[in-house]
Amino acid sequence: MTEISKDLIWWITVVDLPAMAGLLLMIWRLRGETSKAIDDVHITLDRRCDQLREALHGFKLEVAKNYASQNDLRLLEARLVEHLLRIEAKLDATALKTAGLQGKSLKK
Repeated sequence: MTEISKDLIWWITVVDLPAMAGLLLMIWRLRGETSKAIDDVHITLDRRCDQLREALHGFKLEVAKNYASQNDLRLLEARLVEHLLRIEAKLDATALKTAGLQGKSLKK
């Protein structure tokens, strides 16, 4: 072997192989840490999604208990319309009487 090949083999053995092994070890650890972090984020998101789902169900239950149903609103609307129609009929009758009285007073 020549002097250059001995130096090259020494360089590869002493410097290059440990450096590559260190880089490989760093990559392996980083991959494991990243995988663990992703799993933790996935678990956290699942928990928060469940919490949001429970909160939404609770809100829907509160709305169902505390707010009027559509049937109740329809009944109320029907009562209001009926009452307004009676008021309108009374106003029309009053207007006709007033017009009749004014007509009589103009004829005299």
